[in-house]
Amino acid sequence: MDTTCIYNARIINEGRSSNGWALIEGDTIAATGYGAGLAPLPAGGRVIDAGGRWLMPGVIDDHVHFREPGLTHKADIASESRAAVAGGVTTFMDMPNTVPQTTSVNLLEWKLQRAASTSVANYSFFPGVTGDNAGEICKADPRRVPGVKVFLGSSTGGMLVDRLEALERIFGQTDLPVVVHAEKEEIIRRQAAHYMALYGDDPDVSLHPLVRSAEACYASSAEAVGMASRLGARLHILHLSTARELSLLDGRLPAAERRITAEACVHYLWFSDEDYALMGSRIKCNPSIKAASDRDALRQAVGSGLIDVVATDHAPHLLSEKGGGCFRAASGLPVVQHSLTVMLELASRGFFPPERVVEVMAHRPADLFGIDRRGYVRPGYFADLVLVDPAAAWTVTAGNVLYKCGWSPFEGVRFGHKVWKTFVNGRLVYDDGLIDDSVKGMEVAYVR
Repeated sequence: MDTTCIYNARIINEGRSSNGWALIEGDTIAATGYGAGLAPLPAGGRVIDAGGRWLMPGVIDDHVHFREPGLTHKADIASESRAAVAGGVTTFMDMPNTVPQTTSVNLLEWKLQRAASTSVANYSFFPGVTGDNAGEICKADPRRVPGVKVFLGSSTGGMLVDRLEALERIFGQTDLPVVVHAEKEEIIRRQAAHYMALYGDDPDVSLHPLVRSAEACYASSAEAVGMASRLGARLHILHLSTARELSLLDGRLPAAERRITAEACVHYLWFSDEDYALMGSRIKCNPSIKAASDRDALRQAVGSGLIDVVATDHAPHLLSEKGGGCFRAASGLPVVQHSLTVMLELASRGFFPPERVVEVMAHRPADLFGIDRRGYVRPGYFADLVLVDPAAAWTVTAGNVLYKCGWSPFEGVRFGHKVWKTFVNGRLVYDDGLIDDSVKGMEVAYVR
């Protein structure tokens, strides 16, 4: 059995930051300890001196679009999982708006088999509910899916569900978490018609947050919260982008007791509408990036614990597809390689501590979805670990981006933290710029 000891590390885990070590045996964390000592190591085991670098559980990203099948000219499971592990992401949950859409058990199984042969990270897939397939999706094994995805607002893929009777059937029929893209379609259409009448068929992208407005987000999220509360559903609102939506969350409840939870994404914590002037359609996404006051409120909510999860909504497009304004430019950003780095940069600027970053990017996703033995640095858990150098400044360039689409909205940004090594199930898959493609991730299991 392969054995590795990581010592002289700063372990950030479960609200604590202390010097210590971790012993990996096979795919599992065998033991951990605190202090300057070295764990007992069998003959022939590997020893890694972390040199004071930070050791954390690998990031669990509950919201990615890896574009396979059908959209592989811009991304695929192999390429984006490589980018993920380079950013310290060891587990991802992929969304169903591919071609064809993942709206049946058979299509879900195809994705699982594809990931088993190509993904260097651990993987899981959301089936999508269209309003007509709730009975089919309920056949999915609850130990193999994180939840079901519902689009309450139209986005890439055309999976909008806006009929009340269909939504009530979905919310009332499943015990799985219902994860939602919440934007009110009729408000978006009204705003789109208004701005097209003023500025033509494709208004400037700076108007995108007025078309896909804060009003549209709040109205849809409020309806989802009301329905989930009435029907007793387990609701997870994806990519909150407004300050007002935070009022729908109950921060008085302990995290473990919440039936309604929410996710923020790193780009809503980093960018604001002030950045459209420089970034243009590169930061066009759905929901839209909104005012600095919204960004600042979301940062505060992450720090206070009101926001449960921080993820990416990683949604790559070719730059040629990003041309145009509000309506012609494709919506979505490639983010997964840089999400942990962005969050640690925000931590270094004092918005929240590094321990909170680990909470929202590893611990809470694991707990919220019931992931089996991942998300913590604990004996008996899978050895999904990341070592971060907190003193290695670097700049994002097109040359060090690993996304298949070939660009990043963070190009030119200089960060003060860098992922050094990433372990997936005890195997060193990313080592200071090198990726071991022979490593393959595991299908995530859920305990419910």
